[in-house]
Amino acid sequence: MLTIDKLSVHYGGIHALQGIDLEVPDGKIVTLIGANGAGKSTTLKSIVGLVKNSGGSVSWNGETLTGLPTKDIVERGVVLVPEGRRVFPNLTVDENLTLGAYTRKDKAEVAADRARVFGLFPRLEERKRQKAGTLSGGEQQMLAVGRALMTKPRLLMMDEPSLGLAPLVVKMIFDIIREINKAGVTVLLIEQNAKAALEVADYGYVLETGRIIFHGKGRELLADDRVRKAYLGEGE
Repeated sequence: MLTIDKLSVHYGGIHALQGIDLEVPDGKIVTLIGANGAGKSTTLKSIVGLVKNSGGSVSWNGETLTGLPTKDIVERGVVLVPEGRRVFPNLTVDENLTLGAYTRKDKAEVAADRARVFGLFPRLEERKRQKAGTLSGGEQQMLAVGRALMTKPRLLMMDEPSLGLAPLVVKMIFDIIREINKAGVTVLLIEQNAKAALEVADYGYVLETGRIIFHGKGRELLADDRVRKAYLGEGE
């Protein structure tokens, strides 16, 4: 289980996260929704050590992650798919996947995981010798997820995986998130598409200006009038 306890982050004079508490149980999909600037991406970056915390702690299965280098956090199975895909544009699809496995020494398992990625994303196999920068936005998102899967994650965190993608590709990405979770990977998801995120999530948190203001089961939040009006574009 991932446990966030009273996590705070400052950017200069801005108090970006104001003592948030959050849990991601093993085997579940948890989503964090909120408006732009609410602190969602900061939360994920704090978990993997890309942003320095000013207070509170992050732990994974009882081990404190706070203060560890990002590489050590990744080696423990906590992996981030960043917003904007961040693939290596001048490297091929295959080379990007290889870099995803850079911390691993188990060559046979790496090969098996590459085959699993190509099973999830057949289009990537078709384009495995193509440079990543020439792929469509949807294909680059597939590659970003596939590269993360090559690390053999136990917790996969995804920052806006559907951003800028066509509706059919968005549906495919959410279907893949379900498949990844069914295979035993815990998922923490940030999404502007709050409806799709809450439909796929076991549990959700609503973040507003650095504070958790609501939380509950995904279906309960979907039915909550406050959430519907503020984040789903329904009601007055």
